[in-house]
Amino acid sequence: MKLGLSLPMFTADVARPLASAARAAAAGYDGVFAPDHLFPPGVPGRPALEPFAVLAAVAALHPDLRVGTLVTRASLRPAGILAKQAAALDQMSGGQAILGLGAGDSVSKPEHEAFGIPFAPTAERVSILEETVDALRALFGGHPWPGGAHVPAIAGPLLPPGEPELWVGGRSSEVIGVAARTADAWNGWAMDAERFEASVGELRRLAGGRPVAPTWGGIALVGTDDGDLERLRGERRARGLSMDVWQGNAKDFRSFAGRLEKAGCSWIVALPVGGDDRIDVVAGALRA
Repeated sequence: MKLGLSLPMFTADVARPLASAARAAAAGYDGVFAPDHLFPPGVPGRPALEPFAVLAAVAALHPDLRVGTLVTRASLRPAGILAKQAAALDQMSGGQAILGLGAGDSVSKPEHEAFGIPFAPTAERVSILEETVDALRALFGGHPWPGGAHVPAIAGPLLPPGEPELWVGGRSSEVIGVAARTADAWNGWAMDAERFEASVGELRRLAGGRPVAPTWGGIALVGTDDGDLERLRGERRARGLSMDVWQGNAKDFRSFAGRLEKAGCSWIVALPVGGDDRIDVVAGALRA
């Protein structure tokens, strides 16, 4: 099972995610991922870095790392522009790119409205997601996209070409269905082990034998031991931060990861919180 790091992107300082990527590379991570937000969810007055630019810089500095979005919402960009950006990242990274896509949720609405981007109802966003994946698959394969109900015809071609791995992320049955039909991998963000196992079962049933790799992602508060964990919890509460994150000591996280792996998980993508040294703690827990 591979280990990925979700980069800190809610900052105006590009040195922060680059430093995290360097630390991840040194700690033995297999890849780094970036969320795609126009501003932090619910906080329009704070900055958010652009993921494709940051990931291209990481790829240039650390060519052995996989680089990917987790996730970019299919509604934020026209599919042709998204295809060009993702293909360029794949070129920059020597074929190491992963394009994680999602449908978005109610938290996404203020970002769309603030930047003049239409925000469709849930069912339509899921349909847009599926058509976008199909269009990208065609363009990455060197074929035109004939057009659909939501994504218009795209002649292409993408030159120079690129063919990043396509992931679909989301927890609803509808999005899991899109992943089962179209994606190379599915990501379940912030799921506990029981829900992840159940969702993997649903994914496999809907895929009907089509290979789709399950992956997990989430915010992780990991202490070296119980005492360290309580210190981290206290600091987080004192700052008024959400406690709705995965919590445990390093042994707990290793056990959790083992359970996910038994369910078929191929990647764990963690956003460690509690200090920059947690990047090493998470890696140590899984690589021990």
